[in-house]
Amino acid sequence: MDNVTQGTPILERFSLKGRVALVTGGGQGIGRAFAHALGEAGAAVAVVDISTKDAEEVAAELTAKGIEATAVTSDVTNPEQIGRMVDTVVKKWDKLTIGVNNAGIGQWVKAEEVTPEIWQKIMRLNLDGVLYCAQAEARVMMKAGYGKIINTASMSGHIVNMPQNQTPYNVSKAGVLHLTRSLAGEWASRGVRVNSISPGYTRTKLVEDLLATPEGKQMLSAWTPLIPMQRMAEVTDLQGAVVYLACDASDYMTGADLVVDGGYCVW
Repeated sequence: MDNVTQGTPILERFSLKGRVALVTGGGQGIGRAFAHALGEAGAAVAVVDISTKDAEEVAAELTAKGIEATAVTSDVTNPEQIGRMVDTVVKKWDKLTIGVNNAGIGQWVKAEEVTPEIWQKIMRLNLDGVLYCAQAEARVMMKAGYGKIINTASMSGHIVNMPQNQTPYNVSKAGVLHLTRSLAGEWASRGVRVNSISPGYTRTKLVEDLLATPEGKQMLSAWTPLIPMQRMAEVTDLQGAVVYLACDASDYMTGADLVVDGGYCVW
């Protein structure tokens, strides 16, 4: 059979109809945008957040669009809560096809002032949480013989940002990149693809609040000239990447990282 002329048409391969996704950190920012994108592409979506209110608000936004959605409250640093999160999704829809591990935090702090508490807090959420979620998701997907896990990394896992100081964040995201590759290598033969997305500077409400401060305005004036496209990303700039990694069109892709940074890392 000639797959090019007789295979599934390309736009159908981008459809997520019949798929079930969960998105951690889905109650705001990039996670919210991912939830909308996956739902608009046809998936049923579990919006996961530590804030019940935020998760319910985003789930309501999806439902208003005619998308099947539910809100799930979970602390993704807690393996027991993660297990319940996945069980809730499977109980509702009888499967889990797509796991987007997006929850994370950042903090600006000089390296010599990083305390054990700061280091552990960032690593627990940005790195440990990604592992625990991926494990729980993969156990379900392996039984089905198919699944897509998508981790939110960062261009900060590839480069050292300036002028802000954020060593713990950079290290945690570098860890996500290698965790993604490691899991991809182990799970590919069992039907689970694991990839990541590395956003550049992205305009979210948290970032907008930061940029409203004198320090934030100084940072923005330093970042913009270093971005070839001369602007920050909007969350909608990241939606195509998550749909691509979630759909059939990327089935031969695993252990990869999609950098969406306006060209920041090319210089």
